[in-house]
Amino acid sequence: MPLLLLFIAVPLLEIALFIQLGSVLDLGWILLIVVLTAILGTWLVRRQGRGVLQQLQGSLETLRDPTEPLAHGAMILFSGALLLTPGFFTDTIGFLLLVPAVREAAFRWLRKRVVVRASGAGMGARAGVHPRPPPGPQGHRAPARPDVIEGEYEELAPDEGDDAAGGEPPPRRRGTGRPSGWTQD
Repeated sequence: MPLLLLFIAVPLLEIALFIQLGSVLDLGWILLIVVLTAILGTWLVRRQGRGVLQQLQGSLETLRDPTEPLAHGAMILFSGALLLTPGFFTDTIGFLLLVPAVREAAFRWLRKRVVVRASGAGMGARAGVHPRPPPGPQGHRAPARPDVIEGEYEELAPDEGDDAAGGEPPPRRRGTGRPSGWTQD
């Protein structure tokens, strides 16, 4: 519901600002300001985006937490979208997000309210997903779910003379001589 109100309130605010400034400025000036803010915003977003990308690469190379550069990059990307949207309110918010001190304050505010429940490479973002346990003594990992059995198999070709001569069929698993448990004997 708050998002719906935002989608209704922002365009109404932009229209009200255009009407108010239209009574003070000429239409040509208003259009020039909108185009110039888009051009200036694009230049600033590219410049600051490169800097944040270098910070992100540095944090990944030194194995530091990349959360802050990622959050700054997301805010810069969002500010670019706001600056390309015609309007004075969206341009103001977009330019504010390009100020590093404002982004830092927004990051601190978000960090207090966002809780990360699980993290790890290759994990899903769903609740209840847990990281895999560390490898066991033989270097094999335990299965991620109890109903999944990991294993290897090798197809063996039966010897041509065994069945005709009444010999025993080859074992189902190499090395144990026991059935695997997947089939009924």
